[in-house]
Amino acid sequence: MKKILVIDDNTDIRENTAEILELAGYKAFTAENGKRGVEVALREKPDVIVCDIMMPELDGYGVLHLVKKNTDTQNIPFIFLTAKTERADFRKGMEMGADDYITKPFEEIELLTAIESRLKKLEILNQQYSSDPAGLNAFTKDISEAGLIKHVSEKYDTVNFHKKQVLYQEAKHPRFMYYIVKGKVKAIRNHEDGKEYINDLYNAGDFLGYTAIIEDRTYDDTAIVVEDAEIIQIRKEDFLQMLNADVSIATKFIKLITRNVKEKEDRLLRLAYSSLRKRVAGGLCEIYAKLNPGTEKKPIELSREEIAQYVGTATESLIRTLSDFKSEKLLEIKEGKIIIPDPSKLKELRY
Repeated sequence: MKKILVIDDNTDIRENTAEILELAGYKAFTAENGKRGVEVALREKPDVIVCDIMMPELDGYGVLHLVKKNTDTQNIPFIFLTAKTERADFRKGMEMGADDYITKPFEEIELLTAIESRLKKLEILNQQYSSDPAGLNAFTKDISEAGLIKHVSEKYDTVNFHKKQVLYQEAKHPRFMYYIVKGKVKAIRNHEDGKEYINDLYNAGDFLGYTAIIEDRTYDDTAIVVEDAEIIQIRKEDFLQMLNADVSIATKFIKLITRNVKEKEDRLLRLAYSSLRKRVAGGLCEIYAKLNPGTEKKPIELSREEIAQYVGTATESLIRTLSDFKSEKLLEIKEGKIIIPDPSKLKELRY
């Protein structure tokens, strides 16, 4: 049972709020002033704190300061509940780290919705996401469904893109973050030796183009549609506003991005030092995972040239290796499509 601490010097408001919370299935604790509230917060470690501003002994700003200063309580969501409606008070509370601000008198549903939203946020921030595109997409989807950012599909129109159409180009400044509703997209980079390499693959449900926006730089790759796609373009300014609206969400997102960059660097090292068979096997597993994020197992429909670009080898070498894998029953090829019955066998290939 989630614990909520209510700090308010008004007895009626304090007791009524606690009763509402108990009826909603929460365990409610109360404190009649700020000093007492801090003591209860340190002892009980509530999941959310709802606090008045104007109180004797220690006001709400003082409570927020002490709570955020203590490592045991600094991550507890903090909601101000107050009759003060001046914009300066609202701004001061948010700048100090408050998560929400509800004015008196308030509707019961307003309070419960705010608490539920903060609990969802805490759950998301505590969850471990992988730093690959699937993890980043899961994180973005979770914060969207939790109401922490607006649902992109409700605000933006879907744009149709045809096969081989370019979404964005290397060395260009970003204007959008992209969300794939349907279809596939590849991100390619041109090496100094003149060859093209596939840097990443994106499927329906994936976001792309956000790294250049966050790092405030030009694109370091070119995104090209692999098959006819439906894509939502989220304006750069809107995406940044989503992040700036919540520092903790932005911090989590950037940490995932940083880990994702490190994993890409590790992949390049594997490409450089692994044997051809290991590189092709690892590349096929990665492509298979990227194009099959759910339970449905689809064949790999990329061209041999595109797979070779992803693996970092000549197309002829890839074709010979695929033929070897087929004879070893590690994969099947039907109508040009690559079917991998058991990806673990390829992943565990020793040479």
